[in-house]
Amino acid sequence: MHHPGPPRFLATGERTQLAPRDPNPDAAYAWRVADAPPDSEATVGDDAVTEFTPDVPGRYLLGLDAPDGDHLLTIRAFPASYEGVDVAGGSGTAIRDRDPDDEPVDYAARERHEGVGRPRVRVDASVAFDGETGGDGSEERADAGEAVFTAVPTPNPESTLDAEDLSVTFVVDDRDVAAAVAAGRPNPRDVLRVSDDGRGLRVPLAAVPERLRVHAVAVARDPGEDPRVSVADAVAVERVDAGPPAGGEPGGEAVLTPDAPEFETVRLNDPPAWTADASVYEVFVRTFADAEEGEAFDAIAERIPRIAELGVDTLWLTPVLGHDGKPHGYNIVDFFDTADDLGERDDFEALVETAHDHGMRVLFDFVANHTARDHEWFRDAYENPASPYRDRYEWQESGEPGTYFDWELIANLNHANLDVRRFLLDVIDEWAPLVDGFRCDMAWAVPDSFWRELRDRVKDIDREFLLMDETIPYIPGFHEGMFDVHFDATLYFQLRQVGRGAEPAASVLDAVDQRAEIGFPDHAEFLQYIENHDETRYRVECGDAAAAAAGAAIMTLPGVPMVYAGQEIGQRGRRDAIAWDQAREEVRDRYERLLATRRDHPALGPEGDLSRVGYHVASGDLSERPVVASGDVHPDDVVAFRRRDGDEDLVVVLNFAPADASVAVDVDHGERDLVTGESCVVEDGEGTERVRVDDVAVVSVAGE
Repeated sequence: MHHPGPPRFLATGERTQLAPRDPNPDAAYAWRVADAPPDSEATVGDDAVTEFTPDVPGRYLLGLDAPDGDHLLTIRAFPASYEGVDVAGGSGTAIRDRDPDDEPVDYAARERHEGVGRPRVRVDASVAFDGETGGDGSEERADAGEAVFTAVPTPNPESTLDAEDLSVTFVVDDRDVAAAVAAGRPNPRDVLRVSDDGRGLRVPLAAVPERLRVHAVAVARDPGEDPRVSVADAVAVERVDAGPPAGGEPGGEAVLTPDAPEFETVRLNDPPAWTADASVYEVFVRTFADAEEGEAFDAIAERIPRIAELGVDTLWLTPVLGHDGKPHGYNIVDFFDTADDLGERDDFEALVETAHDHGMRVLFDFVANHTARDHEWFRDAYENPASPYRDRYEWQESGEPGTYFDWELIANLNHANLDVRRFLLDVIDEWAPLVDGFRCDMAWAVPDSFWRELRDRVKDIDREFLLMDETIPYIPGFHEGMFDVHFDATLYFQLRQVGRGAEPAASVLDAVDQRAEIGFPDHAEFLQYIENHDETRYRVECGDAAAAAAGAAIMTLPGVPMVYAGQEIGQRGRRDAIAWDQAREEVRDRYERLLATRRDHPALGPEGDLSRVGYHVASGDLSERPVVASGDVHPDDVVAFRRRDGDEDLVVVLNFAPADASVAVDVDHGERDLVTGESCVVEDGEGTERVRVDDVAVVSVAGE
């Protein structure tokens, strides 16, 4: 179906790209503004892929005339500009100098945002039958009740507003309106009822086609300020016997409604359920294993058992496709076959199967922004305006291709070209069925309309297919019908700052808090890492002691932890061949214990609550009074925090200093460190219990 996808929620003056889905490059497509607020002068272009910018607040209806019929798309515009970030760039190398004048600033420094950030919203659905329970499965009963949609708005953590001060805007998906009318059902928009408080929406089941999707945003209106609008959330009510709906199945785990077995509900923007327990291991495929030309896949497969023993369960492989000879593999020349230097496609499929046999999922590194300049399209198009491939790339006025960061060996694709979109969708269809998810390279550089279509497409294959974006700095809007898990480069940067001594350890909690402050919904998840194939190894920049604490931080803070191959054995080279024969086994043992602790204690995972706790720090000298910086321990090297879920309450203490610290925590707790299994509590000269911590200690709160 060529429909352009879900409704859009925009600020006035904010531009969005419109594109027909599953396009035929040879077909004709035409856009129009079918309806708009009375004062609007907004227009659309003449191309099949065009852009639209609402100029006044209100509801817009855009039409797309396509080979399969006419499609309508709703856009809700609000009088506020709530997108955009201001991020400083650069990098630093100082190690633990504690000199604020020398403080380095990295590419993922905490975002600067003025005023209060966006609110958040969660939408759920259920089915109600006019007092009936049970059911005989008849069509008459299946249409007798209502689909109930409920929104729970939450103020921004920095806002002075209460939840009851927020309003909610619902939009029924245009695709499902069309499907209902085509099936002879009532138009869902004509028969819906909104609750008195504006937080609920009811639609008679007789108006529900195979699937009814409802999208909603929360709107915060501070006195004298422009409205602030949340990232949209969405949920679907589906008929169980309808089969896979056409046009994609975005979203998370389906839930059968207990009193309505004819229906199920699906929260469309939830990450796959398995990510709550996931831990990722990144493999830089060309230097991970000592292999002859064409045998890398086999060599990686041979190491899968050892990787699984570490305790990770998700394998991220850097690009495996045909490339231009550069070792990183991101300059792709053949999107439909594996690279000769790694092995045959059959070898890659065998590697994936081996990972699955050892309980590991596999993430495919999907590159959608560019091709290598050695790609056959570019070779034909370069300096040849008459080339049929010329319009498939972006071009500068100089005649050189568009690119980023002065990268000389790639050329940016033109995503407004239907041939490009068709090509990339075919690439998705080629590889998605073989793997468990995509890590999407340079996601920030590709139009959101493409990512929304990708999500629908892969989730139709598998609801549990994972989509992870490399967007630095992260963007809350990318959780709106696009990605499940987001690179947390902000936490990465803050951990580097702490390791260098430039900022206190407690600032890592600020970095985690920022996720909600800038508008990410509570159901978003984040990839937590301290190094990857693009970054200097943490221990090289910050030292071994800080590296141990940072590795523990990503395992105990709320998120999906990642280990970059070699990190677990103390590797120093970023992309060098892994020195397996020189492995530091004590480092690996530490990571095995951390991963096991996280696995055994779900409160440490993404769904566990994070809260602050009072604590006091001393060095290893228990007679030290008052608490001051002493020797190799500084109070700013230590942070303590609390992790809780419904079953467990824990305290975590991290120490980035090169010597043991003794930490008094302002909550009663047990004596046993859950990471080592040994007692970690000592008493000072005044009888105060302190947690003695090298790099990390995890203790249960008393009574747990």
